[in-house]
Amino acid sequence: QGLLRSDSIPEVGEDAAATIGMAETLSEEERDELRKELAKVEEEIQTLSQVLAAKEKHLAEIKRKLGINSLQELRQNLTKSWQDVTSTTAYKKTSETLSQAGQKASAAFSSVGSVITKKFEDVRNSPTFKSFEEKVENLKSKVGGSKPAGGDFGEVLNSAANASATETIAEQTQE
Repeated sequence: QGLLRSDSIPEVGEDAAATIGMAETLSEEERDELRKELAKVEEEIQTLSQVLAAKEKHLAEIKRKLGINSLQELRQNLTKSWQDVTSTTAYKKTSETLSQAGQKASAAFSSVGSVITKKFEDVRNSPTFKSFEEKVENLKSKVGGSKPAGGDFGEVLNSAANASATETIAEQTQE
């Protein structure tokens, strides 16, 4: 058998010179005894492998009778793993941090909506916009005559800004 060669490669950390020296110092009687022990250990390993295979077959049969299949086992393992993960301190801290971040982001978006509404109002009340609005009104009256039922340009812009702010507030309250 190849396992009994005296020129075997030493294991990691094993001194090659000591291995060669040891093989040379064994008597023929010691070698025979080691060969018998080797055969016995190999036989035990074979027996244990057969026992393990029989146990695995028996396990599969029991699971089949109980109606447990691979998919159900996978689901149970995933459920247990998820429970293990969600019960960890790291998960709880991360979840809490993300929740707080979401609340802060929501508040920030609300603030941004308010700032935009205020800026639209500031623009609408600025002298430049008033001048532009007057020019548009003059042009409109020269071209179209009377004022349409929709209101002036400032009113349309103001209603659009208010609608945008109302939508933002409505979305936040729904969350």
